[in-house]
Amino acid sequence: MTRLQRRTFLIGGLASAGATMLSASTASAIAYPFTLGVASGEPAADGFVIWTRLAPSPLNSDGLGGMSSANAIVEWQVSTDQYFTSLAASGTFTATQSWAHSVHVEVTGLQPGRDYWYRFRALGHISQVGHAKTAPAIGTGSSLKMLFASCSHYEAGYFTAYRRMAEENPDLILHLGDYIYEGGAGGSGVRTHQPSGEITSLANYRVRHALYKRDVDLQAAHAAAPWVVVWDDHEVENNYAGMIRENSTPAGDFTARRAAAYKAYYEHMPLRSPQIPVAQNLQLYRRLRWGSLATLHMLDTRQYRDDQACGDGTKLCPAADDPARTLTGATQESWLLNGMAQKLGTWDLIGQQVFFAQKLAAADGSKSMDSWDGYTANRGRIQNGWDAQGLKNTVVLTGDVHRSWASNLMQNYSTQNRIIGTELVTTSITSGGDGSATDNGLSSLNPHVKFYKNQRGYVRTVATPTEMTVDFRVLDKVTVRDYPIKTAQTYVIQAGNPGLQTP
Repeated sequence: MTRLQRRTFLIGGLASAGATMLSASTASAIAYPFTLGVASGEPAADGFVIWTRLAPSPLNSDGLGGMSSANAIVEWQVSTDQYFTSLAASGTFTATQSWAHSVHVEVTGLQPGRDYWYRFRALGHISQVGHAKTAPAIGTGSSLKMLFASCSHYEAGYFTAYRRMAEENPDLILHLGDYIYEGGAGGSGVRTHQPSGEITSLANYRVRHALYKRDVDLQAAHAAAPWVVVWDDHEVENNYAGMIRENSTPAGDFTARRAAAYKAYYEHMPLRSPQIPVAQNLQLYRRLRWGSLATLHMLDTRQYRDDQACGDGTKLCPAADDPARTLTGATQESWLLNGMAQKLGTWDLIGQQVFFAQKLAAADGSKSMDSWDGYTANRGRIQNGWDAQGLKNTVVLTGDVHRSWASNLMQNYSTQNRIIGTELVTTSITSGGDGSATDNGLSSLNPHVKFYKNQRGYVRTVATPTEMTVDFRVLDKVTVRDYPIKTAQTYVIQAGNPGLQTP
């Protein structure tokens, strides 16, 4: 923080609000608590969430970040300028040990569709400055510049893609899952996981989140724009389904493990109070609006799903077509279709985790059981539901598979009769390492799948009332720091005319 920013924070209103000020000598004796940066999320027309966590020693094995058991008063400010000369909101938050001294402030009373800056002060120290933007008012919204990403394995590479995302100055960032990975240290990556073993306890999940959050490139992306997050499997355990775990290793009570993972996830994300976990459950699917331009339907495809059919994997499995099988659960499926039927915005954006379009792996019909191909009836009800409502601007946003893909969504994949939507799949931030630009994952078995790229990066979309421009952004390497970003492919989706078009 610059000297000017520090000075304006001190004179910008908090001292006069009755806050106790620490002397310089006292402040210097307390370690800097904002080691995990700052973040914002969940933008609405009148505000957003701002987040931080006090953790002067974030990798302490007890998961408490070097904080005592005492509550800590955290002061916060939101300003209309980056120098904090004009405050729009301010207040205090009590951070407690029971929530790892995390801070979730739901800021309200702001103006729609404008930029704000925010920061915190605690224990005699001042945090980094973050930038956020409120959503446009309902009935307005001329554009949305959005980036979305997934799968950031700490050991597999450097988080350069997050740095490049921050440099894009987006309105909004979506993270579609695998924000952390639960496995132990692999020994062959460019960096090493802490703790060294597979994580199962609350303390260990907290340390693993803190390890990722300490990364300066990730901190830059969080500070640049508000985030909207959903999880996939590695926030808990690979390929878990509901309360069914992948395997019995490591041994232990999976209910307790899921509860610990969900609690640590909430503690480290800029989420609102409806997302506060209760035991082993956390209500994560939710809906956000970007004025009348776009509606974001954020799904949870892990917590409510049936177990993968036929023992997981890619195979020919008639059970995958069982009408009773569900990826979303019946309640979430109804919630999604009822929300889409309200036609709240020009674009319906479904943020979710696993490959949505049909993707045959072989001529015998083999498909991935961990994707929507393993739950075809659930997918069919959702696709037919939005099609029956006459919705022509549905775009499914997907992560998980560590590759970039783009597909037309068909009303009938066997006959390829009619395009009813579009799927955009982001590659990983690091998972899978550098990849290979020469790989070809396209197949004549899937004529509706139009694009594939095995490099790391993210997707950039710019939506207007008439079209959405899509850029697949990639890096040549993540095992070497600070590579430049480039666009591998661009598409345009026209409002009212679903499907991918080249500009």
